[in-house]
Amino acid sequence: MDYENFFGSELQSVRDEGRYRVFAEIERKAGNFPQATRYVDGETSNVTVWCSNDYLGMGQHPKVLQAMHTVIDECGAGAGGTRNISGTNHHHVLLETELADLHNKEDALLFTSGYVSNWAALGTLAARIPNCMVLSDALNHASMIEGIRYSQADRMIFEHNSPEDLDRKLATLDPDRPKLVAFESVYSMDGDIAPIAEILDVCEAHNAMSYIDEVHGVGLYGPRGGGVAEREGLMDRITVIEGTLGKAFGVMGGYIAASKNLCDYVRTFASGFIFTTALPPAVAAGACASIRHLKESSAERERQQDRVEKVRSALDRMGIPHLPNPSHIIPVMVGDAHKCKFISDWLMENHGIYVQPINYPTVPRGTERLRLTPSPVHSDGDIDRLLSALSEIWSHCELARRDIAA
Repeated sequence: MDYENFFGSELQSVRDEGRYRVFAEIERKAGNFPQATRYVDGETSNVTVWCSNDYLGMGQHPKVLQAMHTVIDECGAGAGGTRNISGTNHHHVLLETELADLHNKEDALLFTSGYVSNWAALGTLAARIPNCMVLSDALNHASMIEGIRYSQADRMIFEHNSPEDLDRKLATLDPDRPKLVAFESVYSMDGDIAPIAEILDVCEAHNAMSYIDEVHGVGLYGPRGGGVAEREGLMDRITVIEGTLGKAFGVMGGYIAASKNLCDYVRTFASGFIFTTALPPAVAAGACASIRHLKESSAERERQQDRVEKVRSALDRMGIPHLPNPSHIIPVMVGDAHKCKFISDWLMENHGIYVQPINYPTVPRGTERLRLTPSPVHSDGDIDRLLSALSEIWSHCELARRDIAA
């Protein structure tokens, strides 16, 4: 086999479909987010970032930066190893305590990313609980899917956000069989929110454990940033709450929050925890500072909601199609991979607006989109420039518009 020819041919087919991913090389400006510097062929230009998952700009917050500076001076750069071998730092323990408190759970367990926390926790629970059946929402994140696959447990897929279909599938199982229901609170590509209470009703009726991914909810919803489940008063009914430190909290890492025994069980048996180097202590300290701040401050959440509403309303007035949803995510629908990439490139080259195209396999073919994430640090001027540019390119590409809102 000609391996290099195979790789090249496969890559070319992706390019031909218009979905080859080109990474923009940018440098965020401390204290000036969402502004950033773009690097191309040794030249630089200024851009405004519109697709960051640093939803609240906490990656630039003075409290977060100060905490990280302090701890890197005190502890150095790395953790020194895995948590089992010399790598458990005082700041990891402090962060796990903070996370358990955030979700009103007995304990929490840190991982190196949200992807790893899903893969390791779901993979371990489903694999090691005898005869466990996993029921997974049809639109669950790849990390959840991979964890469930890795477990080799029996699984069923229930219709997206459908407690009714979940109930039908659970009703076919032996009432005494262990069951684990995995779903998300906010789905990151469409921005829709799960009917959490109704799903939990079904879980409880069938004695099933519940596992919720709050990656796109923590920090953003609830009076203390505990996520959609906190906002709806449901955290105490959920078996496992999984989240990330790399989005609204602005740093990096993932975690689960649950009972002390469950967290200890995953800590003891999950290879994704046991065999990987721990988060740097400074990162843990930054996350801790971010969580503490957002437990006390609602200003960032309120400002973000204002920015989201301003962008949505303007898109409606211009007739530019976007998926309506109750979350902070605004999917602007293009529906063609080539045009989606063209628009993204044009916005960057002509207006210094950075928003990545979202194509297959992240979303189904024919639903290609620009995923906008307005943040509290986007100014009115930033918003006006984005909307003016979008309107211009929409007309240039002769894309359909909706009936303009009154």
